Amino acid sequence: MKISDMKNLGAVNEEKLNAVGIQSAEELRAIGTEKAYLRVKHLVDDGACLHFLYALEAAIQDIPKKELTEEKRGELRRIYQSEGER
Repeated sequence: MKISDMKNLGAVNEEKLNAVGIQSAEELRAIGTEKAYLRVKHLVDDGACLHFLYALEAAIQDIPKKELTEEKRGELRRIYQSEGER
């Protein structure tokens, strides 16, 4: 499955993920949210935002971003904030 066919991720995000070697939805699921986000942030988009992180996680879960639990959002915020401190 193409990344852009996943919920929450379109062609622009697919291009970013492809640029870091993630070519399919299956590869994204195997790599996971945090590693995929960090690859994009460090290699192609140092301005990758929290909403991109939410979109990745929700795409992997196959749910709309708004359905992420508050607990998961908190985990993702901590990842985002720890990257901002580097």
